[in-house]
Amino acid sequence: MGSHGAATAEGQAAVLAHFGITEAQMGCPIRSSVEVVHLGATPEGIQTFMDRNAFSSDGVMLLGRVKWHTDFAGKIESGLLKMMAIGLGKFAGAQHYHTYAYKLGLEHTIRAIASTVLESGKILGGLAILEDAHHQTAKLEAVPVEKMVEREEELLTLVKSWMGRIPCDLDILIVDEIGKNISGAGMDTKVVNRSVQGAYNPWPDTPRIERIFARDLSELTYGNGVGLGLADVVTDRLVNRVDWTPTRINSLTASTPTAIRIPVRFATDTECLEAIAPTVGKFDMRELEIGWIRNTMELSLMALSENLRPQIERNPLVEIVSEAREIEFDGSGNLVGFAEAVALA
Repeated sequence: MGSHGAATAEGQAAVLAHFGITEAQMGCPIRSSVEVVHLGATPEGIQTFMDRNAFSSDGVMLLGRVKWHTDFAGKIESGLLKMMAIGLGKFAGAQHYHTYAYKLGLEHTIRAIASTVLESGKILGGLAILEDAHHQTAKLEAVPVEKMVEREEELLTLVKSWMGRIPCDLDILIVDEIGKNISGAGMDTKVVNRSVQGAYNPWPDTPRIERIFARDLSELTYGNGVGLGLADVVTDRLVNRVDWTPTRINSLTASTPTAIRIPVRFATDTECLEAIAPTVGKFDMRELEIGWIRNTMELSLMALSENLRPQIERNPLVEIVSEAREIEFDGSGNLVGFAEAVALA
């Protein structure tokens, strides 16, 4: 788990418990530890580590999603090889590897570490989980250790072709919630086209998003506010819910301090929108092209401003499911939540 769960054994067990993974539920022991064994160094000098419990076992079967990574693009991103590095390396490995990755690149670092871990002889194989655009399990594949590298490259190409996307450029994207349960970066950088280092629109094949308004933290992020810094404007309620201990540990371990900077903030949604709207170069607010999503993981339903209708109608992958309606605010000046707005449409 790297630095998740505030980088403690108890915290990481608690993360599992939040997902219903407990000894009672699973019918087997759960051994959470941040102790590691040193496996040696890569040719680049990267000291390599493995979780002590895993190293003490007869063999290790990896289990993980193969998917795009929020920080970089490559033939290998998130998956079984990354699990060998950041997963099995625990907090000690995560800190060390990200420091090297800052200069060498994450893909190069992951491949180098995975090669050293494979040389230990402890890895037996892995189960790759692939999810569709709705984040439902679409494919499970057992991957033998001798074909792990080449097969993961093929599986990543496949899963990228299923990726859910925002269908058009936007002046403002409203995001109801961010959180570690939604994306490792709080919100998926390849959906909102924002890098964890703060760069605007770095991904060339992704719609341009000029401004991001993040409204709140997900309940299931348990106070981890990573991703806060990707937004341009946020509410006070989001900032006030951040637990800064796991947030700082997680962000600094990943060498992404920009991802937890506090953007301009206001008490209400109305103030946030009124403040950010004039910053996109349009004098007539009726020309603003606005999108609204619950989070970057749930993209099957989204609200788009009516001036985008011509683009939407030309897109064979998008269906208009309701007539246009006014955006509603409650008595406190906050948007009627996305789920409620969809229900009312």
